[in-house]
Amino acid sequence: MVFEIKKLTPELAEDYFDFFDHRAFSDGSPFFPCYCNAFNLSKERMKKELYQKTEEYGNDFEAWNRALRESAEGMVAAGEIQGYLAYDNGLAIGWCNANERLSYYRTGEFDLRDVPEDEVYTNCSGPGEVKAIVCFEIAPEYRGKGVATQLLARVCEDAKAEGYRYVEAYPVQDGGYMGMAFTGPMRLYEKAGFEETARSGNVCVMRKQLD
Repeated sequence: MVFEIKKLTPELAEDYFDFFDHRAFSDGSPFFPCYCNAFNLSKERMKKELYQKTEEYGNDFEAWNRALRESAEGMVAAGEIQGYLAYDNGLAIGWCNANERLSYYRTGEFDLRDVPEDEVYTNCSGPGEVKAIVCFEIAPEYRGKGVATQLLARVCEDAKAEGYRYVEAYPVQDGGYMGMAFTGPMRLYEKAGFEETARSGNVCVMRKQLD
């Protein structure tokens, strides 16, 4: 089955939030609510936009959801969150978060109940060398139908056209939190020609050379 893949733009914000609000976690995933913005938030910014706002809004689940969504809305509008949406008959059913590696403060899996420390990434010479993939989310009824494979292929295709030398990803070796890793499984990347270059705990750093 072939899916339509679109690069996220501010004009597609309605599709983005419709996917996360109604389909991404319809199986009761423990990752709900999530709008895939924590990767691009520094520790200090996370405290201000997420934790402090949650307290201001009432410090309950609805307050957390509101703060998280408001932060993501601003980031999508500003082009800070980047990636690709997969569509079936005009409906967004999958997402891949892919961006310049130096735009991310953290990769792999993390627990937002504790503010993660900012990562300092040094494994490249500068911007434009490494495109990174930090998350896949596929609607439950579309899993196992090749959506992630097609999203990954598009990321690599565009990264090469944009002049990147590598695409990098961070799958979790043991399947991730409750076996529901949003980083994508190692086999997904291995089939696409990625090779493991490093490991930190359960997180594997995998790269594909494009040139």
